[in-house]
Amino acid sequence: MADDLTLPSSGHPGDAHRGDAAPADQQQRAGFDWWSEAKGLFWLVLAVLGFHSFIAKPFYIPSESMLPGLMVGDRLVVSKFAYGWSFVSPTIPDPVAIARDLVLHQPVESWSVQLPFIPGRVFGSLPERGDVVIVTPPGSSSDYIKRVIGLPGDTLEVRGGVVFLNGVAVPRGALHFRDLPVDANATCDPLQYPGARRTLADGRTVCHLPIVTETLPNGRRYDTVDLQPDSPGDNYGPVRIPAGRVFLMGDNRDRSADSRFALGGFERGLGGPVPVENLGGRAEFITFSVDGNATLNPLTWWPALRGGRAGTSLHPERTQ
Repeated sequence: MADDLTLPSSGHPGDAHRGDAAPADQQQRAGFDWWSEAKGLFWLVLAVLGFHSFIAKPFYIPSESMLPGLMVGDRLVVSKFAYGWSFVSPTIPDPVAIARDLVLHQPVESWSVQLPFIPGRVFGSLPERGDVVIVTPPGSSSDYIKRVIGLPGDTLEVRGGVVFLNGVAVPRGALHFRDLPVDANATCDPLQYPGARRTLADGRTVCHLPIVTETLPNGRRYDTVDLQPDSPGDNYGPVRIPAGRVFLMGDNRDRSADSRFALGGFERGLGGPVPVENLGGRAEFITFSVDGNATLNPLTWWPALRGGRAGTSLHPERTQ
């Protein structure tokens, strides 16, 4: 009967138990730890949302309301801390809106949830005239991008397209023209810009836009587009801007839904001076810009980049 006993080759009986346990240990190590991965993903998403909510976030220009300085397809960095934080600061994803947009291809106002209005700002400060800001219209979850023109206590009026602050006309330079390239994101729609689309001698198609440079009382200046002398927003006010509110306008003066126009409806404006709580941050610089010709093919991504726009500061220059 002793001949029926087979010992491990090492000569140690205990090695049989260790040899049986090794495959189980290896199987455990090779298994996917879903719980750890889920926790890691959760903290990563939380860190990204926290950064977007309190430090900075990217912003995509979807409209032409800030021409000539900002074009559809520009990607920006917006600092969230420039004026302190308010109820519009947190970035809270809306899974329902995301699913409706990506899966059902239904139009949605925003991919995020908007908190109810909460008065005040944490470490709040007023913007400076000329700042380019992100603003959420009251009662909305959409983000607009506009320029700060009037501050609390100012009396603002627009006459014949000329902005008056406290009874004094904002200085305007001579009318001149600028040619902006036409592409898939900047089509120079003939209905919006009649007669502006032109073909140059070298074959390039451009949008020939009338430009007027404005200089605010603090010396900050920037270019505006002045398409026509009798657009609906060319005469407004006068209004006195209440405490805790600012007056915002787009640089494309005849194609901008801003503080001159009513909330919602056809105009989709800002409904007059906007509470400072509705400011989501200050636009800092352009990271890159795309012309709309990119596809899923990676070979189209580089050619779709617009040259000369990356790194452009969005802080207006100041006259001496």
